[in-house]
Amino acid sequence: MTVLSITTTPAIAECRSILADGRVLTITASRRPRANRAEVKCSVPGAPAVAERMREVVRLARHTEARFDSRDQVVLSMDIAPGDTERDWELAAVLADRSVRGLFHPAAGARTVAHGWSDNWHLGRLCGRADGGAATVGTMQVTHLGALTGHADPSAAVSTVRAWFPLHSGGVNDELAWVEVSVFPIDADPATADVSANATHTAAVDSEEDSIAAPGLDLGAQQDIRQTLAGARHFDGKGLGRWRSVVRFGQPRFQGGSYQLALVMADRLARGREFVPRGRIIATGCSSAWHAGRVDTVEGREPKLELILRQVGAGDRVLLPKAWEEGLPPGFQADLRQKGATLACIDRIGMI
Repeated sequence: MTVLSITTTPAIAECRSILADGRVLTITASRRPRANRAEVKCSVPGAPAVAERMREVVRLARHTEARFDSRDQVVLSMDIAPGDTERDWELAAVLADRSVRGLFHPAAGARTVAHGWSDNWHLGRLCGRADGGAATVGTMQVTHLGALTGHADPSAAVSTVRAWFPLHSGGVNDELAWVEVSVFPIDADPATADVSANATHTAAVDSEEDSIAAPGLDLGAQQDIRQTLAGARHFDGKGLGRWRSVVRFGQPRFQGGSYQLALVMADRLARGREFVPRGRIIATGCSSAWHAGRVDTVEGREPKLELILRQVGAGDRVLLPKAWEEGLPPGFQADLRQKGATLACIDRIGMI
């Protein structure tokens, strides 16, 4: 790799990886002013799926970084395409991205060769090749990204919480599905981070949505999730500009917005904004005004209530829209209590 100075940030950086067939793959990262473009852009000759995976890897790995700076765009490219099932190049992509932003500094005069991959890049955990051992950077073995700078495992600073929501389609696959939110505190500049209760500055809202990733979902669903969390955090008063977040679903194929209350509750629990129940949070509800903390009704009340009652357990806390309260089936709340669960019908978050 080209020698990188600790005191300067390069415009171009490279990192290499050796493919299973022995070929040397070079990943090149270049940096330029973002100018309202995407944070990360990736290109792989003849392999758009690999390019999309590289973009996802890099964006998720950034969630382990203590500072969030979206002023530059990083463009990454591979000189040759790896096999569709090969993933050992992932660590090289992360290191190229960090090098060009001045966050990783190879030894002077060294060409960095890295091997490693992860199913949990947002936690910074690494795996090696097929033997499942540690990843390697040159001759150094690493099991987490923090080891590159002699730091502790970054996943120790990640708070991850799940909440459940009734996923109803009228078939045998109806279930209580989970949504998981992982939050990592960022070291934001208080002079630029807009965290006031009445803030309306669009740049702050944009940066908040940029800090939220939802891998595996289509672009429309990702945008809905980002807007939901950004709005609900705005309601906190001091919830914006403080977190990098990853949202995952146990079942990524669904329609509608009835998961939104469960998502918001998982996020609030992860950020320490709610009391933790003995069991699960089971919630359904949406909103057209999360910035005001409002909870609106959703469709499918009867089948969703039946599903919840059938699968609820001791210690669970059930949250339903306030508009459902008068239409609850006779004895529904008593049946929940008999199973050891509790119920609240709400029209506002923060009052649970």
